[in-house]
Amino acid sequence: MKSGNFTFTETEIKGVFVIDAKRYGDQRGYFMETYKKSDFDAVGLCYDFVQDNQSSSRKGVLRGLHFQKTHPQAKLVRVLSGEVFDVAVDLRKGSETYGKWVGALLSGENQRQFLIPRGFAHGFLVVSDYAEFAYKCDDTYHPEDEGGIAWDDPDVGIVWPEAGELILSEKDKRNPTLAQCRMEFEV
Repeated sequence: MKSGNFTFTETEIKGVFVIDAKRYGDQRGYFMETYKKSDFDAVGLCYDFVQDNQSSSRKGVLRGLHFQKTHPQAKLVRVLSGEVFDVAVDLRKGSETYGKWVGALLSGENQRQFLIPRGFAHGFLVVSDYAEFAYKCDDTYHPEDEGGIAWDDPDVGIVWPEAGELILSEKDKRNPTLAQCRMEFEV
């Protein structure tokens, strides 16, 4: 689907999109829109983003797989510099793809974005030496509402790219499997 300066490609999981934006460049550099509500609304991706976040990480950092239990967030994610493998795991109750994952390689060079609707766990692995990661959320962060599933849950079966030794937070090392947490979002 196209709308304005954006091309929206739905992944094999309904509701998750890879988004390419038109880039205008010359000898000075480039310009591009990274989000325009009217263009997203025109293809049925109607979100009211209320919070922007940014992080930096070094190679091997794996963040996730995270979600908020009672305040689920849709996320529009992109990489400003470097390269990450970004993953969404479907946790929507009754979904045909419940427990399945989809991933996209996002980089400062390809400038792709990944739209993850509410009802998903989200995580990413830095595969370049360094990466800056930015994302919009359609609900604010509630630290007391955090949840997560194990990045290496064999039932989910994410195939992570090689990135050397993995670096995880203590919290992410302790995330339960999907079967243990039994998370299902009513979306």
